[in-house]
Parts: sequence; structure tokens; C-alpha cells
Amino acid sequence: MRVFHWVREYLKASVRNAISMAGLTMASVSGAIILTILVLDFLGFHGNPYLGVLVFLVLPAFLLLGVVLIPLGVVRSRHKETRRLPVIDLNLETHQTRLLGFLVLAIVNIVILSSVTYRGIEWMDSTQFCGEVCHSVMAPELTAYSRSPHSRVACVDCHIGTGAGWFVRSKLAGVGQVFAVNLNTYERPIPAPIHNLRPARETCEQCHWPEKFHGDRIKVNTKFSDDEVNTELKTVLILKVGGGSLESGFASGIHWHMNIANEVLYLADDKREAISFVRFRSMDGHVTDYLMSGTEPPTEDEIRRHGRRMDCVDCHNRPTHIFRLPEEEVDALLYSGRIDRTLPYARRTAVSVLSAGYASHDEARAKIPEAFTAYYRENYPAAVEAKQTAIAAAGEALVTVHNANVFPEMKITWGTYANHIGHMTSPGCMRCHDGEHASADGRTISADCENCHTLLAVEENAPEVMQKLFPEGTTGK
Repeated sequence: MRVFHWVREYLKASVRNAISMAGLTMASVSGAIILTILVLDFLGFHGNPYLGVLVFLVLPAFLLLGVVLIPLGVVRSRHKETRRLPVIDLNLETHQTRLLGFLVLAIVNIVILSSVTYRGIEWMDSTQFCGEVCHSVMAPELTAYSRSPHSRVACVDCHIGTGAGWFVRSKLAGVGQVFAVNLNTYERPIPAPIHNLRPARETCEQCHWPEKFHGDRIKVNTKFSDDEVNTELKTVLILKVGGGSLESGFASGIHWHMNIANEVLYLADDKREAISFVRFRSMDGHVTDYLMSGTEPPTEDEIRRHGRRMDCVDCHNRPTHIFRLPEEEVDALLYSGRIDRTLPYARRTAVSVLSAGYASHDEARAKIPEAFTAYYRENYPAAVEAKQTAIAAAGEALVTVHNANVFPEMKITWGTYANHIGHMTSPGCMRCHDGEHASADGRTISADCENCHTLLAVEENAPEVMQKLFPEGTTGK
């Protein structure tokens, strides 16, 4: 009970002036709301992301301000009455009581602020904060992330990584982004953050080790023809994943590039899509420079200031925020059965419907199913009756993939973000392996496909190699 007595006496002294009273009210209301929501959060009742902004950013600021105003008002009031600063005399029982009351409340507020600060940092590291607070801006990236192989990896694990330095750096950068969103000055589409990402060896390579040797892997790609029966086509290849390390003195395959001993440095445009110069330092320290034909050789100062050492994201530039092309999405829908492959010209029609321009997601939701159905109503009326459910399901599936890749309000359409894995949908590998980058002695960066893969079948229907690889009929993907 003595603690309550101390607090009561301190509060009695505090409410004798307007400033302290305002501070007391501000701190009490803020603290009560924060505690209530923290308890609900602990019990599993999670609110929307905007509630997090209130609880972890706005209310703690009011609580702290209120705590500061209470003693400030007391000091100001006493100085106004006596023209002197208040004197604390611990020989007086009233001063002891009020000081102890202040300390009790200070400890309570420290506990509240510490808890909310810890939980606030945790919340600001959450996918909900990264993807949903600035909903309209980040909706494309959150949608792509949710469909990706890394959808269970927190955003901060790749964009920030471990350590306080990058955490502080990211939050300071975030201040500018907050202003850009509120002032509506952000770019559309949002550019890929290729120049301010933490090096991949400090993030990606905490899980993925390119220096580990992985050998070869068989890969089967499935697509469908635009003919009436949507013929299934298989491409089968041996993918030379490779790897290696300095300790073993061995490196091969695709991940030869990422061997820690083989250093590849290059100069490129802002989007890293046109590479003009490549410097290769081998395991034994030998350096070879390759220059794109028709370009001037860079100076050593330019190489030092603008050269980039190749790492994972130079090829895996869309490891999580993956935007696909209409053909890729339709092939996946046909393969999974979400589009009935017995529908005549299903692939051709679906790609055509997806590729048409729609002003918004709502317009796409209304027009895509109708356009898909209209094709069969006009050309295959019997199919509309026999396959009504399948046609409707295909239309809904097409809406889903369209609205996962196209965001008109952010000026994102099919192909806005190039994916450099391989060389089928973007220059990818061919940014360097084009036969146009030559050294001073006439050697070129190899354009031999066999360096990375061996083709066993190319877009064949039921290729013979599939029967040998999967004699029981498993087709792979």
C-alpha cells in the first residue's frame, strides 16, 4: 500500500498545473491503450498493420512526451511562484514520498516503453509491416513474394540481414520512403533496389553456399503448343549446377562464376542489363579483361569506382519477387490442371486474353472470364455446354494470375521486371556469353551452351529420353 501512497502524493503535486495535468492525461491514456493492445497481441488477437503504426510508433511518442511534461510542469509552476528552481530536500517526508512516487511511475513507464520498443522492432521486421503498411505501393511485391519459393523467409532476412548497422541504415532509408509515399512522389513502377541491397554473400549465402559442389541435375521443362489440342512439349536437359572451392582447387558448372576464388568484376548500365566490360581473376591470380565490341576500354579509376563484383543476384535477380510472362503462367495452369487441356486452343486463347490490356484489377476480374467464355461461345458452342464448369474455372484462374503480375496503378505490366535466370525471357546469360566480349589477345567469353547444360530433348511431345528417365510415367517438372 505504501507504493500507492507514494504515487498518490506525486500525482497530487503534478495535477496542480495545466502542463503536468496534460502530460499525466497523455501518458495515462497512451499507456493504457498500449498495455491493452499488447495483452491482446500476446493472447493472439492480431490487428491490421495500421494498428501497429498506432501502437508501436504514435502512442509511444505520446507516452514519452507525457512523461516528460509531468515533471516539467511541476518545475515550471514552482519557478513561476517562487522565481526559483525547486529544491529537493530528502530530509522532508513529503519530498521523499513524491520522489519515490516519481521513481515508481518512471519504472512502470520504462517497462512499458521497453516492451513496446522490443515489440515494435519485431513488428517493423515483420512481413506485415514491409508489405502491408504501404499497401498500394508494395502490393505488387507482396503478391509476388507470397507466390515465391521464399514466401516463408522474412523480408528483412534478405533486404537487411543480421547486425545493427544495416538495420539502422534500412530504417533511415525508410524515412525517405515514408515521405515519398505520403507526398505521392514515389516512382511507378518501383525500381528494383539493385544499387542498395546488402551483398548477397552476407544474406543469400547464409543458406545457399555456391562454393559447395552440387554436380549435375536433370531438369524437365513443360510447355504447351498453340495448336487445337494444346500439345504437351517437353524440354529435357542436364543442368550443370557445379560449384567448387578454393580449398579443393576445383570449380565447374554454372556456379563456377560464384566460386570464391574466381572473381568476376564487371561494368554495366544502371539496370545491369547491358554489360560492357568484364574482368576475370582466376584461382592462380591471372587477370583477363574482356571488352564489348564497339566500346571504349574503361580506365582503372572507372573500374575501381563503378566495377561490381558478381554475386548471386546478378543472375538470380528475382529470387522472390517473381513476375512471370503470360505464356509461363498459362503453361503452369495447363500443367496443374487449373485449365482443362482438352479445351480446344486453350493455351492460345488464354494467352491472348491475358495479354489484352485492362485498366484495373476490377476490370480484369470482369472482362477476362467473359472474353475466355466468348471465344468458345463463338467458335465451339458445344464445348460451352459440355465444359461449362471447366471454362468458368479457367476464367477464374486467369484472373488470379493476371492480378498477380499486372498492377496498372503502379504501371506494372507483363515483362516490366526482367528475370535474368537463363536466357529465354531476357538476355540473362547472354549479357556476357554472347561472343562479343573479347580480350586483348582475341579470346572471347564463351557462348557455348554446353558449358552450362546438355540438351537431351527440345520441345518434344513424349521424347524418348523421358521414357528412359521415368519408365513408370512420372514426368517431372
